[in-house]
Amino acid sequence: QGICCIDEFDKMDENDRTAIHEVMEQQTVSVAKAGIIATLNARAAVLAAANPLYGRYNRKKSMSENVNLPNSLLSRFDLMFLILDIADVDKDMALARHVTFVHQNEGLSVNK
Repeated sequence: QGICCIDEFDKMDENDRTAIHEVMEQQTVSVAKAGIIATLNARAAVLAAANPLYGRYNRKKSMSENVNLPNSLLSRFDLMFLILDIADVDKDMALARHVTFVHQNEGLSVNK
């Protein structure tokens, strides 16, 4: 038992995507190495993150179209969370300034 975390799931190679589909659908992993062929049980949860095509989520398209993943693969996930970044110049600038400040002053003590 365990967890498999995959970032950039949308950019995964088609062969790897096919392999992960077997794991999520059949809950097995097929291995062929050095003349040994085996099918092993897979008892891990899969946590994956994907980005929308062209960097922006299009609300007029389906989840599958936005992340360019087939519905047959997406249907293997029990839960899907959509996190939208609402563009706001002022908030984005404030966040960028804060992150820059923190990195520039890393390790310095701040007295208040």
